This record gives sequence, C-alpha cells and structure tokens, in this order.
Amino acid sequence: MKCLQSSLLLFSFVLAVGWSANAQENTEWHHYNFNFGGGFTPTVGADSSRLNTGWNFVAGGGYNFTRAVGVVGEYMVNQMGVGNGVLQQLSVPGGSGTIWSLTANPTIRFNPSGRFGGYLIGGGGLYTRTIQFTRPTTAAVNFFDPWFGFGTAFVPADQVIGSFTRHAAGWNAGGGLTFGIGRTGAKIYTEARYHWAGTTGRPIQIVPVTFGVRW
Repeated sequence: MKCLQSSLLLFSFVLAVGWSANAQENTEWHHYNFNFGGGFTPTVGADSSRLNTGWNFVAGGGYNFTRAVGVVGEYMVNQMGVGNGVLQQLSVPGGSGTIWSLTANPTIRFNPSGRFGGYLIGGGGLYTRTIQFTRPTTAAVNFFDPWFGFGTAFVPADQVIGSFTRHAAGWNAGGGLTFGIGRTGAKIYTEARYHWAGTTGRPIQIVPVTFGVRW
C-alpha cells in the first residue's frame, strides 16, 4: 500500500509540474498507436506477503479515433520472486511468480498536441498467474571447441519441483504522463496502473509502474 501511495503522489506532482509549464507544440497525429516499456511491479492485497516486488515488460498497439480518444491492446509480463516466508513454510529453496495479461484498454488523452500531456487508461482481458518452486541443480550443455572438438559441460540451473497456474478475467485502471519527442508524435511516458483478476484462491492484485515510449 505504501508503494501505491508513493506512486500516486509522484504521479500527481509530475502532472502538476508538467501542466504548469503550459508548453504547447503541434505534433503529427496518427490513427494507429504503439507502445512499449518496462519498470517495477509492487504487489498489493493478499499477494503482498507472498510475492516480492518484481519487474514488468509491456508492448501494445491500437487505433486512435481522435487525437484525444483511442483504444490499445496490450501484452504485459510481470516477473517476481516468491517471498522468503512462503519458501520457509513449504521447505523449498527457491520460487518465482509470473503474471501475464492480454487486455483491451480505452484511452483518454489530455493535451495530446502539447509537449507535456497525460492520459487515463483502463480496460480488461485475460490474466494468468504461474507460481514455480525450484531447487538448484546442474544441467548438461553440449559445446564445440575448434581445437578439442565436441564436449559436454555441466552448468548451474534450477529444477522445477512444483508449478501452479491459474487463469481468470480481470480489469485495470490508471493513468500516465507523457513528454513529446520532436514533432513525430513519439512520446516518453511514465504510468501507474492497478490490475485485478479473480484467480482461484487469491486474486491477482498488482500496480505496475512502467516507463517507455508511445506513438
């Protein structure tokens, strides 16, 4: 919850600074939009005590009906580690959690032609959470050396000893800030968005904070 409050405060501060600058710039407008980015992913709710803060990657594309209104389809992956308390409780040495989503998200943009801008975004789609428990092992890797020929090396690896996957429909809502790059329509953005999905047992609740580029 503290991470969520800090993200919202930062978002509000940067938004106020951006609009107070009142910098206007006419940029090119395109019917099609694209975006990609990455950042960090705090967990909230029940997962906050079971999964650590991780990282995220997102890529998307969609259609702009007007300069201010559009829709974007996005694929997002969130990767995080299983908390030490859970690992000790289950007596396993390691674990990781992966949450991915496919969503369709209407978007409303503010000051889309200016250097500084912002947007609201929200929508829904399919969410999947996979938890894997692992233990250290070694794996055989074949290699070729021009002097000695073919051989086999043993390298450290993780062996999966348990895996759980859940699928569910979910929704998301949030907003972001943009900063235009030249007049091509490309914008650097930062965004915070709340995601929820009703997976069996424990719902998915994450707040990815993402930095990237939008067109």
